[in-house]
Amino acid sequence: MARVELRLFAAAREAAGRAHDQLDGDDLDAVLERACERYGDQFRAVLARARVWVNGDEPVVGRALRDGDEVAVLPPVSGG
Repeated sequence: MARVELRLFAAAREAAGRAHDQLDGDDLDAVLERACERYGDQFRAVLARARVWVNGDEPVVGRALRDGDEVAVLPPVSGG
């Protein structure tokens, strides 16, 4: 099981109450599910609209994570 760095931005950071965390998981789905369990329904709702990147790139479906990988949750940003 990999230990990854989770980076949270904008509404994801607000929902989680923190900007970063470390979570364990074999793949991206497992890490994101652990984040939802830890941070609750408000985070889950933000995640449903967010883009997720692994090490600065769009993730490849089914790709295993490795220790030290960075998972970033980037919700849409509204401007005005």
